[in-house]
Amino acid sequence: MENNNKKQLNIDIPEAVADGVYSNLAIISHSPTEFVIDFAQIAPAMQKAKVRSRVIMTPQNAKRLYRALAENLQKYEQNFGPIKDINDVPAPFTMGSAGEA
Repeated sequence: MENNNKKQLNIDIPEAVADGVYSNLAIISHSPTEFVIDFAQIAPAMQKAKVRSRVIMTPQNAKRLYRALAENLQKYEQNFGPIKDINDVPAPFTMGSAGEA
């Protein structure tokens, strides 16, 4: 029989956090003691991104996040098929001038 000694973790998500933020860009930096992940949003044809959220974690927790994300991506692709790389998908539209009026 499998020994099931896992502890249950209760998580409280404040309403303002539960709404989430949209991010289409992540900037990752690190020092010997921490990883910093800035989740930003940038509009097409814009030169400036706005950071919406920053997460700071230890290298150990960053590695746990890496493994959990890899596991979840694998499960996602098993259920829904391969995720196409952004370079393989043509943009549905562009913003800015097309050169003619």
